[in-house]
Amino acid sequence: MKLDYKKVFYVGLAFFLISMFWQAYDNVISKILIDKFGLNQAWSGAVLALDNVLALFLLPLFGHISDKANAKLGRRTPFIIIGTIVAAFAFVSMSFIDNYQTLKIENETQIVQDYENIEGQTPTNVEWQGLIDGMTVERTAALASGSITQKQYDEWEADVRLKMQTMLNENPGGLSEFELKDMKDFYYTYLSERAWQLTASSPGVLVVFMVVLFIALVAMATFRSPAVALMPDVIIKPLRSKANAIINLMGTVGGLVVLVFLMIFKLDKLSYVNYTPAFVVVGALMIVFLGIFLWKVKEPKLVKEKEAEEQKYGLVEEEDPKDVKEELSREKKISLYLILGSVFLWFFGYNAVTTKFADYAPKVLEMGYTLPLMVAYGTALVAFIPIGILATKIGRRKTILIGITILTICFGVAVFLTPKVAWLMYGIFGLTGIGWATINVNSYPMVVELSKNANVGKYTGYYYTFSMAAQILTPILSGLLMDSVGRKALFPYAAVFVALAFITMFMVKHGDAQAPQKKSAIENFDVDMD
Repeated sequence: MKLDYKKVFYVGLAFFLISMFWQAYDNVISKILIDKFGLNQAWSGAVLALDNVLALFLLPLFGHISDKANAKLGRRTPFIIIGTIVAAFAFVSMSFIDNYQTLKIENETQIVQDYENIEGQTPTNVEWQGLIDGMTVERTAALASGSITQKQYDEWEADVRLKMQTMLNENPGGLSEFELKDMKDFYYTYLSERAWQLTASSPGVLVVFMVVLFIALVAMATFRSPAVALMPDVIIKPLRSKANAIINLMGTVGGLVVLVFLMIFKLDKLSYVNYTPAFVVVGALMIVFLGIFLWKVKEPKLVKEKEAEEQKYGLVEEEDPKDVKEELSREKKISLYLILGSVFLWFFGYNAVTTKFADYAPKVLEMGYTLPLMVAYGTALVAFIPIGILATKIGRRKTILIGITILTICFGVAVFLTPKVAWLMYGIFGLTGIGWATINVNSYPMVVELSKNANVGKYTGYYYTFSMAAQILTPILSGLLMDSVGRKALFPYAAVFVALAFITMFMVKHGDAQAPQKKSAIENFDVDMD
């Protein structure tokens, strides 16, 4: 048996372009919603959770529909074609809508000019007082003109002006680095509220943006499951681990490509920028890679070749109904529940950071968000092989506990970073990548270790249900907390939930491999990269 690496590469192009889309979506959409349309952290988090809500229903639905399909191009390819084209065009369309909103902000308000007064600057107390006085004049005028209500004015005064004024009065000698972070956070909240004032007066642009975003998310959901299912359709079972490893590596590279483009176009730090060039490039690349995929991947032919290989090597299996009906012992059930609880908790912490960091880094640390994320991806890739070796020596559970510890420490230390020492974030995210990879390599295998051959799919569903449920809830909950106490709440929030996962995972007794199995180096990349 020999894996055809070229075939796997071309099949993996579908996953490559999927990863490109989600990397751009996760890092840009939240900034657009907060900066351009004025949504608060909670509502922007709710929008970002929408893809996971859709995924819960649409991924299994379209996976099942593609199972039953019988098209000339194959079961999966038609979904990949239609989904990619619709998603790419919708994605590019969103950038034009965003650009229109940006022009409205520049023409109808002074938000951009006011933003430039604070971005990258360290105002003195006198300058801060001038900014507060200017805010007061602007808000008073907005109230008098009827642009905002008395309730909105009172909320701004309580949540922004009074807090800023109190902090300034209590520190006549100057603000500390941490107090400066809070002052800027309040000011950015004020700018976002002004953007929402513009949006509320003319909500049509936001409505159109949300409709196009919904179309893009549905399009992505229609072909994600078929794209993932294509690999086992064309690769025999003994070679799937290596094949899936290659495809996951391609997905990681796809995400890195988008981060590079965001950095090249200098879109990873500033708020009021034109995202159209980057969106057009990502959309165009999705279409290009789809073209290469269609050129090289002839699904019906590859399926027949795989079936011939199964016959050749005697790999055709018959399911035993007894395997499905056999219940887990009480002890194993408890371990399964604890593992799934751990999955929920660490996704609750980690996903809060990944969805909010694009907004957090420029406004709190005054740094771009792409390079730290690239460092995290890079260290994760380097760490996969030694992590796989470590897990075979000390077990999956102990290895995961090490990863949770690393992640908790990283998020805990990130709480204390200020713009002066923001460069430390590169090291912190480097370790974060290692910690997350340590968890990711071993968590899914622990779940399916408790399954039977005939019900692996059901246990896979358990894993994704708990991970997606966390990814639906945490952007909203973390957003509510950040709206209440400021952006500084992000990393303490993440650290607490990841630490709680240590407790539940520590109590797990089952899920380690029954016997050590030798893997090739490439198989250590066979993990879910969500």
